[in-house]
Amino acid sequence: MQGLVYTFIAISAAAAGAAAYFGLAFTPAQAILAALVFGCIAVTAHERVLRQRAERRLERAIEELSRLLSTDAKAGAVLGQRINAMADLNAGPRLGAVEADISVLGTVIRQVAEAVADIEERAAQPQPAPQPSHQASAIPLGAAPIPSIVSPPREPTIPLETVRHALNEGRLVFHVQPVVTLPQRRPTGFDLVPRLALGTGALAEPADFLPRQGGADVLRQLESIGLLEAITLARRARTGGQRPYLFVPLSRATLGDGHSAEQLIASLEANRAIAPSLIFAIEEGEWLSMTTAERAVADLVHKKGAGYSLLAVQSLRLDVGELAARGVRSLRIDAARFLHAPESLTDFHAADIADYLARFGVILLATGVTAEAQIPELIDARISLVQGPHLGPAAPLRGDLLLDGGRQPGPPLRRAEG
Repeated sequence: MQGLVYTFIAISAAAAGAAAYFGLAFTPAQAILAALVFGCIAVTAHERVLRQRAERRLERAIEELSRLLSTDAKAGAVLGQRINAMADLNAGPRLGAVEADISVLGTVIRQVAEAVADIEERAAQPQPAPQPSHQASAIPLGAAPIPSIVSPPREPTIPLETVRHALNEGRLVFHVQPVVTLPQRRPTGFDLVPRLALGTGALAEPADFLPRQGGADVLRQLESIGLLEAITLARRARTGGQRPYLFVPLSRATLGDGHSAEQLIASLEANRAIAPSLIFAIEEGEWLSMTTAERAVADLVHKKGAGYSLLAVQSLRLDVGELAARGVRSLRIDAARFLHAPESLTDFHAADIADYLARFGVILLATGVTAEAQIPELIDARISLVQGPHLGPAAPLRGDLLLDGGRQPGPPLRRAEG
């Protein structure tokens, strides 16, 4: 194409030279010069047009490349945002929750299959002939009666006035009982166990003097002293670089009294740094029977950083999510009952209930461990926190107990003032 254009330019230049020679009476040299000038002008004009076209084409290419680069930059920014969002996601707990759900679903399916098989076996077996009522209710001679799984709490043996007098005299002492982890058996927290010093020098256990009916003033005074004791111990442990959990007794007597509730909140507000180390131990029955005002106080205590541990839990058929939202960190069950009759506590398999509770951040704590044979069974049930006389009874408090990783308790640190 370019060759054809230049051929036409050459022909046009020759024609212009001929026209100048014949029509304008130019000399041959002038005619040739005119032809060359015309050819140069035509070639220059043509090259200029070609250059303009090339420049416009290059500009369009640059614009297109800029648009492509801008699109790629936007796509890269979107991809980076998605990668950052995926990096910020904590997939571990979600996968753990899915695994727990699958495990629970498998347990339920297995339990349904076992129940259906049991029903089919019973239906296939012939029904025994009915026996007279006096024979059916008879107990063979020498047979031992089946003990009750849950024994009712016994009434205190020390009169309430005697307890008030002892508190006023400052004869209340707090001992500690460790809560240990399995399988390491390392102390992770301590129960504050109140004991009353009698005139004979003996110490009365909580079941001997804590009032079951009435005596709200005694409970409030005792729980106030226990909170001060726990704050002192938590500060001392924090100074030593450790933060063991301290389980402080609490009841509706304190939550339902305006003055005591204000003192409780004020103490937590003044000790916010150690509030997460304080866990208030309250019985399940009192927790479930709290009034609206008492629930408001309990929620305010949780907002200050403290948590709760429910004592003497009789059933795990609870709204665990609601308990966790209100600050419940652990549920205490009797170890013997859980191992021998888990169906009385939950519909889940014994090996799955601890994982189910852990989904909500609630730990299952087995209490009353009395024998070494219970330890492997509790480990198989995935229970990580235990307590009992076999692992460490309540003992007097020693100043370095909370700082040395669980050495045996020594002489009492101090007595609480009434």
